[in-house]
Amino acid sequence: MALGDAILACLTERPMTGYELAKTFDTSIGFFWKADHQQIYRELSKLRDRGHVQAREVVQSGKPNKLVYTLTSEGRAALKHWAARPSRPASIKDDLLVRMFALEAVDMDALRADIMARLEHHRDRQARFERILAKRFPDGTAPPADLGKLLNLRLGVRHERAVVEWCEEALEVLATGTTASRVTPIGEAPRESKG
Repeated sequence: MALGDAILACLTERPMTGYELAKTFDTSIGFFWKADHQQIYRELSKLRDRGHVQAREVVQSGKPNKLVYTLTSEGRAALKHWAARPSRPASIKDDLLVRMFALEAVDMDALRADIMARLEHHRDRQARFERILAKRFPDGTAPPADLGKLLNLRLGVRHERAVVEWCEEALEVLATGTTASRVTPIGEAPRESKG
């Protein structure tokens, strides 16, 4: 996926300024496709050159004029063509998991601190996704145009919950040094030992 495809997808909602697109990346699509503001502005220029977006200048008093970007018919066709291609599963590049792989060679206190920070990060993201879900889709349903957004948010909650559970498990295992009796597979109730 290219950043341009993500921008075209954002513009299906409504015309936006570069600033509004950057904010949209910060609060929604950016959860699964990262881009900084400068990258977005550079890509908008390229999309405009290709004819995929058009910009309309809006005159403002007391402020610089702004450009409002709209998807063109060529842009819609490009987005449709991109969306028809098969997606690729995301690859994981995570330095924390590499540290876990080399567990015997790393500083255990630093690793625990790193996992604790990661745990808090993912708890915060899970709570954020849950707040967005409750605000945008309070009854758990969505109109057809927003079904993808609803499904993405649900996946986000599940993903964050899974990472939170993994971090909690990792901290427990690193504290006790054992996995056999303490780890419960997700979705299963702990089994009582017979004896």
